[in-house]
Amino acid sequence: MAKTYEEINEKIKKRKAVVVTAEEILDRVDKNGISKTARDVDVVTTGTFGAMCSSGAFINFGHSKPRIRISRVWLNDVEAYAGIAAVDCYLGATQRRDESLEGQDGQECPYGGGHVIHDLVSGKRVHLRAEGKGTDCYPNKFIEKEISLKDLPDAFLFCPRNGYQNYNCAVNSSDKTIFTYMGILKPRLGNATHSSAGQLSPLLNDPFFKTIGIGTRIFLGGSIGYVTGPGTQHNPQVPRTPKGIPKRPAGTLAVTGNLKTMSGTWLRGARFRGYGVTLRVGLGIPIPILNEEILEYAAVRNADILVPVVDYSEDYPEGTGRTIGEVTFAEIHSGAIGIQGKRVPCYQLSDYRAAQRVAAILKSWIQDGIFSLGKPVELLPVE
Repeated sequence: MAKTYEEINEKIKKRKAVVVTAEEILDRVDKNGISKTARDVDVVTTGTFGAMCSSGAFINFGHSKPRIRISRVWLNDVEAYAGIAAVDCYLGATQRRDESLEGQDGQECPYGGGHVIHDLVSGKRVHLRAEGKGTDCYPNKFIEKEISLKDLPDAFLFCPRNGYQNYNCAVNSSDKTIFTYMGILKPRLGNATHSSAGQLSPLLNDPFFKTIGIGTRIFLGGSIGYVTGPGTQHNPQVPRTPKGIPKRPAGTLAVTGNLKTMSGTWLRGARFRGYGVTLRVGLGIPIPILNEEILEYAAVRNADILVPVVDYSEDYPEGTGRTIGEVTFAEIHSGAIGIQGKRVPCYQLSDYRAAQRVAAILKSWIQDGIFSLGKPVELLPVE
């Protein structure tokens, strides 16, 4: 029998909803089958925690006296985009501090936007420097001060592309070590890297976006956030397994939430040697079990997920790289993959244990009645 969002939310309100994580649902399905489990379970929670470069924060730092209309602004010497309004800016996670300043005064090297966001949500003070041209209505031309997140009138995380639905397993067939956003890749297939939560990953538990869209309420950065629409590079029309799981990078999410309520535990600045800086983001989505079809998708297993193995050596800068094979996420999760007759050690760039914690926290929020489902006003596009 089909359920509705309203029915499930009423059960959540009364603390009677049955909520399990995307790992826990697998044992239930094995024991009770799809039909009974779909009747018994109301929500499946998912989670992931990894580097998501297309992330950032909109910040309003309040008017100075006299007022200023900023044309350039820096936070801890990391430049933010100021072409928005008088004292609004957008701080990108991958924006790097002026390299001439790195290493001075004991500052970490390298350091960038992701680290500034982490510092802010961790309660640290950040150095603000801004300049403007000066106008009749905004005569000030320069301000400099220390700020903290609680001082800011407004600050919210806005990420144009998070939660990739499947992604590459990266290798390097060349004779030299290369440095990439997928980490350090050793020569001659010396290692492989990958970044996904597999069977816990949000969009792999709803591969055709039956429940995810604009307005979906989510776990974001340790607080409540929302899906604002498909992310950049959203491309769901890719080859899929018989169970509907995409075999290539596919759907993405644009998400937002109040930065002031988030945590440094779930928004962490990161650096990749030879590549640059980024932000690790904790993201979790509840999947309402409205019917048996949705449960079948939410019961995805690591062994069901096929991942492309992509050579990031001479081919990748010119295009999308050369796909040299496919492996299951179960193989990746085991710590080694078989490729071109070699047993290659494989390292996860995302934190699977943290993903488990995200799914568990989201589960507890729903069970405690403090998190209800957000019914999307429009589902993500499947074409």
